[in-house]
Amino acid sequence: MSAALSPIITATARWLTNAYPAPADGALSRALVQAQAEQAVTAAAWLRYPTPVDTDLVLIAGPGGSSRLDVLIAGNATAPSAEDHAWRTWVDEVVASWAACLLGEPTLAARAVEVLVARNGPAVPDHFRRLTSPSGRELDAAALLRHPDLLAPLAELHRRPLHEALNTSGAVTS
Repeated sequence: MSAALSPIITATARWLTNAYPAPADGALSRALVQAQAEQAVTAAAWLRYPTPVDTDLVLIAGPGGSSRLDVLIAGNATAPSAEDHAWRTWVDEVVASWAACLLGEPTLAARAVEVLVARNGPAVPDHFRRLTSPSGRELDAAALLRHPDLLAPLAELHRRPLHEALNTSGAVTS
């Protein structure tokens, strides 16, 4: 998949981990949450931008930024600091929403990986083990990041297009 999506994946995963942080029990929990967010965002980005042309278009137009998401999740309408503004411009709202769907619905995440395997070959599932088969420790660390009720406002933003991309009915499957 395109390395050109890296800024979008990195920024969107960072936004998710800020919005749904690990419990305050250490660096390992934070790393496990980060890994799960990155895998969900990567799957969502690869689904959203499946061709080099799609990737080029989003890089030309820009992914949109996190402003709407900040208000939706944190109720934060204040402008971010100059330091935060730079990375937040790379956040993709649709990718964040799709990642939230994948994190909150294990069967949907499995379907997403099936689609990615069909498109990209059998090596793809190895990239998404923490998304589709998290350990108990990983689930504990990502209790907020994977909580369907907490993810619902974000997931509902763009759930229907994800189900269309995956050829599913759109019903909640978890």
